[in-house]
Parts: sequence; C-alpha cells; structure tokens
Amino acid sequence: MSLVRSSLCLDVCFSFVELKRGISQDLISSPKLDKYKIARQLTDKAIKEKKIFSIYGHSPVIRASLRRKGWVEKRFHFLPKVVPSVKDEGEGVPENKRAEGKESQEVALGKTDDIHDVMSRLVKNETPYFLWTIKRDIIDYHSLSCDQMLNHYGKTASFTTKIGLCVSLRSLPWYVQANPDSFFPRCYGLCTESEKREFLDDFRRTVASSILKWVVSHQNCSRSTPKGWREEAGDSDSSNKQVPESTGSRLTGLSGQLVDIACRACEAYLGRLEHEDIDLSEDAAKDLTEDEWKDLTQQYYRLIHGEAFISNSRNYFSQCQALLKKITSVNPQTEIDGLRNIWIVKPAAKSRGRDIVCLNHVEEILELVATDPPPAKGNKWVVQKYIETPLLIYDTKFDIRQWFLVTDWNPLTIWFYKESYLRFSTQRFSLDNLDSAIHLCNNSIQKHLKNDEDRSPLLPGHNMWTSTEFQEYLQKRGRGAVWGSVIYPSMKRAVTNTMKVAQDHVDPRKNSFELYGADFILGCDFKPWLIEINSSPTMHASTPVTAQLCAQVQEDTIKVVVDRKVDRNCDVGNFELLWRQPAVELPPFPGSDLFVEGVGVWKAKKQMPPISNFDFASPLLDIHPPRERCPPAMPHLAPGPPRMALQQDLKLKDEKVLPCTLPVL
Repeated sequence: MSLVRSSLCLDVCFSFVELKRGISQDLISSPKLDKYKIARQLTDKAIKEKKIFSIYGHSPVIRASLRRKGWVEKRFHFLPKVVPSVKDEGEGVPENKRAEGKESQEVALGKTDDIHDVMSRLVKNETPYFLWTIKRDIIDYHSLSCDQMLNHYGKTASFTTKIGLCVSLRSLPWYVQANPDSFFPRCYGLCTESEKREFLDDFRRTVASSILKWVVSHQNCSRSTPKGWREEAGDSDSSNKQVPESTGSRLTGLSGQLVDIACRACEAYLGRLEHEDIDLSEDAAKDLTEDEWKDLTQQYYRLIHGEAFISNSRNYFSQCQALLKKITSVNPQTEIDGLRNIWIVKPAAKSRGRDIVCLNHVEEILELVATDPPPAKGNKWVVQKYIETPLLIYDTKFDIRQWFLVTDWNPLTIWFYKESYLRFSTQRFSLDNLDSAIHLCNNSIQKHLKNDEDRSPLLPGHNMWTSTEFQEYLQKRGRGAVWGSVIYPSMKRAVTNTMKVAQDHVDPRKNSFELYGADFILGCDFKPWLIEINSSPTMHASTPVTAQLCAQVQEDTIKVVVDRKVDRNCDVGNFELLWRQPAVELPPFPGSDLFVEGVGVWKAKKQMPPISNFDFASPLLDIHPPRERCPPAMPHLAPGPPRMALQQDLKLKDEKVLPCTLPVL
C-alpha cells in the first residue's frame, strides 16, 4: 500500500508540473492570477482539443495519466453502483476498500486536487470524449457519438464467459487451421441433454484410456511417465506409485478381462475417428453396452483409488502401450488427462472462482447439475477436463495472468503485453485432495487462506511472481530458453485464434478498446493451456507485484489508445502489436436505384371460332343463375393488396367465380 501511495504522490506532483507548463511563467508568478484563472485557461484548451474524460469507478492510475496529458475530468456527483464483473476473478474492489482508497487519494492529492475540482465544474456541461468504466452496462452504449472513446465493446460473451468460450472455440477450424483441443481443455455445457450425452461419452472414453495408462505406468517403465511429470508432480500423485501385485491379501484382484474391455472401447473410439463405423451394423460394432460401461466405470473407481489391482497386468503391457500411442497421436490432451479422470465444474457465468468444484465421479457431476433449478440463466454449468499434470514450482500449482488489448475488430487489431505474473496456490499440490484451495489459484480465493506450513519457503509469501522472476527460475533450472520458444509464442497463438473466432460475434464499435486478462496453466511439458478470458481484469494493488504491473499496464494502455492517435510512432510501453488483420476494401457502390421489373400474370385467352360458323344460340343455353358469392373474410384477416389485385384480374378475365376459402382460425 505504501508503494501505491508514494507512486500516487509522484503522479500528482508531476501532474501539477504539467499543469504549469501550459501557462506562461509571468502569469504563474503574478499574485493577482488565482487558481480560477489558471483552471479556466487549462479548461479552455482542453475543450478546444476535446480532452474531456469521465471515469466511473476508482481508477487513480488512469485519472493521473490523463491529467498529465492535459485532459480534464468531468466528474459526476454520484457514482453508479459498481457491480462485480460477471467474468473476472477479482474485478471490482469491495466498497470499504474502495472508500478507503479514495480517502487516501484525496489526502495525497493535497493542494493540487482543488484546482481539478474547479476544472471539473467548468466542464460540467461538456461532452466527455474518453470514458473509462468498470462495466460496459453503466454507459448507454448506443447513445455515444462516434468520437467518444470507451474502454469496452459490446457482445463479448462469446469469449468472456465460460459457456461462450466453450461453444465458440468449437468452430475454430472454420476460421484457421488449428485444433482448439491443442490449447483449450475440452469443455461441455451441461444445460442440454445432448451436451450431457457428449460429456458422458467423453468421461467413459477417459475411463478406458486411464485403465490402459494404469497398466503401462505400473510396469516400472521410465518412459511411461514424462520426466517433467516425475520431477514436479509425481510425488504428489499417489496414482502413479507402484502397487506390487503380491499385495493381493490387502487389495482386491481384478480380472484381466477389465483390460480387454478397456482396449475394446479404445479401439472403437479410434475406429470412429477413422469413420470405420459407418458401414458396420449395430451388431458388428465394437461399442460397449450400457451395462458394460457401468461395470467398467465401477471397477475403474476401485482401481484408481487404490482399492484393487489388475492381476497379471504385465501381460497387457505391449497392447496397452501401442493403443495409447495411437490415442496420443489423435488426441493432444492425452497427457493432461492423467489417471484420475478429474473434471472441474464451473457456473457458466460466474467469476472469481465462485462455486467451482473438482469431481472425479460422473454420478456426482450429473447429480450436481440435476439439483440446480433449470429456469435460472445464471445456474447453467460447464464441465471442463482438469489438467492433472500441471507444471509445478516447488510442488505448488500456479497459473499465469496475461494481458492483451483489442483496439479494433474490423480490421482485428490485438496488442499483447510483454509482462505477466504468476499466481501460486497457498497449498501443496495433491490429487488426493480435491479442495478448490489447492487447485484454484485465483487471488480472490487464495487471499483468504494461510500458506501451508509444508510449502517451500522459496515461494513468495504474497504468492505472486512476475514473468521475469519466472524466467530467472527457468534459467537456474537449465530451461531458460523455453519461455521464448514455447510458453510466450503459444500464449500469443491461443489469444489470436480465440479472437479470430469471436470477431463475428462482437459489436465492432469504432473508437472503442478493451483490455482483457487471459489465464493460462502450463502443462508438465511447458505447454500453456488457456483456461478463461476475463473482461475488466482486476487492477487492485493486492501485492507488490500487482502494484507495479497493474499500474504499468494501465499507463501503457493510455499510450496505445490516446498517444498513438496523434503519433503513430510513439512509445507504447510493453505492448507489442500481436495481430493486425489486413484491411478489407469494400466494393465500389455506383449508387444506382434498385427496382423490380416484371409483367402481370394473365390467363390465356381461348381461341374463338370463325364468326361465320359461330352459333349464337349455344352460349345462351349455357347461362346458369348467378351463384351466391362466398362471404368475405374477417376484416383483420383480409388478404394483402397484391393478392386482391391478382384475384380481381382473374375474375375479369373469366366468367366463372373463383372459389373462396375461409381462413382457418
């Protein structure tokens, strides 16, 4: 907190110096020139240059940065209630903290703040051209003029909500040649029966492949377990430890038939990927029956939780190893699946780790969803495969918060921030305990917990590292190049691909921008996996790391969206241009009038006989008494004008009255 206050004081002092630069020294030294005249002069200049801004919420860094650049704030006597973002882990500081921060800010501003009060009153009737809000809904988005800047876009739920990201990434192959399963753990929305069915099939396939992994990993084969996994996570995962088959007196021995059934299920899965099941009848298909699946799942539970073992599992080693190799070649998530079949269940539109649980029994997952009242929109759930083999630092799990900035959606323009930070769990990693305190690294959860006494003292007490500190750690471990060759470029690709998919769903308002926070978890092979993308990422200075980086990224955001409008070659801080889509030129429009051209439909005339041979008496004999016309339709159901006109024409051309049908009510 002291770092924030000192930084704020420096910003204020620098701001007052900048204010003086706009006034001649003679005017400043003149005792007759009061603050009102200074404020008036600066305000007139800001109005002329359209440098009026408004902030909804507590954003001292943005406020100080704009003031230093000659912007004048149009304050509001009331601030709308700040509702926590539906999609961010710490977004929205609690009211008591916000009030405390505002009070300390007013004390720090001292004598310079009163001149800003005067300037704010002078621009109370002016239009703000820069709007910074915590939530987009605070502003009437559609009432803004084209030259007003706003730090939000509309309709971003396709990637800033868990269910939106889950659904939208499935269409990634239609946009780029990339597989979403290579960077986003597979995910299902449990709000429809079809999605539940797909999840159940996936859970069962993972059961079968996990049985094969159990067989391979229990043959003391070093190549069956990746080196990174053994060094970092192996000691914490009891499922990987060797279980001697001679312990039958304490454990239940399972028949080798269990492996045969699991292999059959995996072969059927591979066959479907190769479309071998198209020409097969139901009897010839290798799929397991419902009873076989249930029995296989229950035996798997006993096996994986250490209650049983497979007799003579060494006899199946070669077969299981070959099948796993084929599965790995078609499923890039085989490595992160582990052995426990753990899934993380999340509310579709909540944030900050609320109501998130880890489960490894499919019955518990479906029961959790079934007890939820279906009409409520916010109660929809998504289930995502948990990464069971994460990279650990001193036996502790962590994730990475990575910022990126979108300044345009057409053409798509993305800026990537070079600095990021790591968030550590307060507990040592273990798959034996599925408590969210171990498996969720959100600061909103971890800040309420004490660091485990068994945790390594080499980890920071505030549970955060900068990306620079992480690179130093990798360098000491002899893996210094992996950040630049694997981690950083993979995160950039994941963000770029996700934004390309979302481009068609977002409201592409010009003169808007938005800063997002993407969360990644590294696998044991250092490969980053995208977990979620947060709108309005928290900028609260909760630790020395966030106090430094959050202020820095806000300053650099202003450089990109404000300074770069005037100078395209200006300093943009730690932002780098990640992607700028080639501009698509609109085809020329000549402005010709559009019209519809056609001819009426007429009934063909009958060919008349020659007059000399015409019998004038015959038509008279065919005359019938006039029929009673059908009653007209109800007034409010009368047919439209085109249809009536067509009917009238037909009646004029034919003596017979067309039948009329009453409308069916």
